[in-house]
Amino acid sequence: MVAEADVVCHQSVPVSDVPFFVKGSNIEEIDETLAIRSPKFGQVRVAESDLSFSQQVFDGHGGPEAAAYVRKHALRFFFEDVKFPQTCEVDDVFLEGVENSLRKSFLLADLALAGDCTVNSSSGTTTLTALIFGRLLMVANAGDCRAVLCRKGDAIDMSEDHRPIYPSERRRVEELGGFIDDGYLNGVLSVSRALGDWDMKSPKGLPSPLIAEPEFRRMVLTEDDEFLIIGCDGIWDVMSSEHAVSLVRRGLRRHDDPEQCAKDLVMEALRRNTFDNLTVIVICFSAPDSREQPSPRQRRLKCCSLSAEALCSLRSLLDGNANW
Repeated sequence: MVAEADVVCHQSVPVSDVPFFVKGSNIEEIDETLAIRSPKFGQVRVAESDLSFSQQVFDGHGGPEAAAYVRKHALRFFFEDVKFPQTCEVDDVFLEGVENSLRKSFLLADLALAGDCTVNSSSGTTTLTALIFGRLLMVANAGDCRAVLCRKGDAIDMSEDHRPIYPSERRRVEELGGFIDDGYLNGVLSVSRALGDWDMKSPKGLPSPLIAEPEFRRMVLTEDDEFLIIGCDGIWDVMSSEHAVSLVRRGLRRHDDPEQCAKDLVMEALRRNTFDNLTVIVICFSAPDSREQPSPRQRRLKCCSLSAEALCSLRSLLDGNANW
């Protein structure tokens, strides 16, 4: 297995009231795993409720159609058709509104897969979305991709793997008439939540053991938060969250290079004989005084916010990715 590098340039993400900036990198093996990279958001002051950063990973199974379809239409599903609540501050009402909007996005994408004749009914994709609103990190997850936050060296899971063998998922699956055979949902699928896989779901509108509804976790970012790792299950099948955090933390102390840390995670997974495809994203929070001067290429990157202009830029980016 050979890991092919696809690097995201260092990017700055404004986090209200926290003097942090973010550098991101992504290395992936081009297979059924597809990643969406949002535009580079500039160093501008934002309101607490402004979306200052977003990252999505789709890990396909049963063929690439479902992941490719959701990636191609991600702008519409997760941005254009989502009515984020309009408010000046992040409070419980705002966060509940965001979760409801994202939940609707996941379900609409799932229904769209059912209605598209180009997507095989046995094709599906797990999905993880990470968003930062001001200082608030929110992760929505359906499947077994994982986001892990490093806080003062400790690993904090920002998502839970949706495996049918886990007690809460097993209980839900069995209550809805499903079964687990050798760790697989209905003897077929290793996850209990995913978009697509309509050959395993009940007709539209009826309860099903396999669902697309995401679970959410939130965290207020502080000065203690060092970086965020997002990876597909090919990483987490062979290493713990704690081991991944330790590896990245050691690497950053040596060279402060998130790209190299992503490569190190991939190579560590390969060394541990992972049999799955690999996507890793490392997003580093660092103090402004340690931020490197941007290279000429980086200075040419367009800075934008989630305005109509940003949506247009994201559409162009997604159209380009769809042509890979």
